[in-house]
Amino acid sequence: MQMVATDTTHFPLVDLRAVSNCAHQWVAISARLAGHHAANPAAPATPVTPDPDAAVSSWHAVFDDNDLLTAIAPLDCVVHLRAVAELSPPLLARLPASRVLFAVAAAALEGEGATQQLTTLQQAGYRILIDGGARPGASPPPTLRAVAHDCADALAIKAPLAALFGPHLAHGVNTPALFDACGKAGFAWFSGVHALQAPVAEDVEDGLTARRLLKLLGLLLADADTRDIETQLKQDPALCYHLLRLVNSAAFAAATPIHDFAQAIDRLGRRQLMRWLQLLLYARPRADGLQNPLLPVAARRAAQIESLCKQQGGGRDAQDLGFQIGVFSLLDVLLGMPMADIVAALMLPPDSAGALLGRSGPVGRLLALVECDAPGAAALAEAAVTPRQWWLSQLQAFHWAIQVSRNV
Repeated sequence: MQMVATDTTHFPLVDLRAVSNCAHQWVAISARLAGHHAANPAAPATPVTPDPDAAVSSWHAVFDDNDLLTAIAPLDCVVHLRAVAELSPPLLARLPASRVLFAVAAAALEGEGATQQLTTLQQAGYRILIDGGARPGASPPPTLRAVAHDCADALAIKAPLAALFGPHLAHGVNTPALFDACGKAGFAWFSGVHALQAPVAEDVEDGLTARRLLKLLGLLLADADTRDIETQLKQDPALCYHLLRLVNSAAFAAATPIHDFAQAIDRLGRRQLMRWLQLLLYARPRADGLQNPLLPVAARRAAQIESLCKQQGGGRDAQDLGFQIGVFSLLDVLLGMPMADIVAALMLPPDSAGALLGRSGPVGRLLALVECDAPGAAALAEAAVTPRQWWLSQLQAFHWAIQVSRNV
């Protein structure tokens, strides 16, 4: 996709996060101005009065060029607001109701005319989620159809969510236990890092062992002969299936069907083949038949580090290393093994090992950034990343991850 090249000195920091359904499929991307997340440990301990004018300016910077909605298409965008006044008429004109939902902080209902404004937005076709519990004396819109809940607060739903239309969003879902509890409470959309803590050993099927995966990775890293890679790959029919499904997908517009590994290499090229094979390690469905939630996360990390390397002037080798480190950063979760054992088994060079084990070196610092929910300005500056560079890297990373999820 083509990103607008304009730049600004004070581009806002925007926290973008994936929203998935109960089957771990991404259904939306949430957007929140940095520092507005209640569960963010770096957020001020005392309440901050929203500045609607500053927020309006920041949201215009985000949506005026339409890059965000283009990057995440066809997914929806959940825009988190602390005040209804953040939505100016010119801004709304750029936000199609078919693609944008507003998660409005419950405290905003105390503002004069807020309930009527939300009702007007709903009448215009926008989907509204009231985020959090309303304070005494503040009434939700009479047409309320959906809610959002921050899991930093205790899960206490007073009325059955089934009585509302939904879908209801739970954010800050950072453990499998919270994921299960929110699902039982009636939430259908989830945002958080619960997938990174899910046990995986029992999900591995068809004899796909850590040893076999590590052997295939070792061949890829050693730039082994194509026949050796093909021999190892054929030991895993599921992985072969995903590779052939990929090269025959609409993303590659094959004029004739591809049926074997050699044809796949010709179609993708060896460099792209190596990248896709690294990602396809995450593509196997779990034992319960659901999509592995690690796949889009690994794809996002890889693409974002690659983008940051490129924007900082890194050449092709540096970009490839960044992509690889992003993919490898979740191997410990995928294989249920300590990262130190994986690094040793793959005999990774010192720069790669340092990045994965200690987040050291240029790529290691970028990895630390992309695995952080919402890095602040100080963390970006320490890694020599500007807010605008961070924004572009997020757009490119989410665009790539969405495409990977749809084509694998």
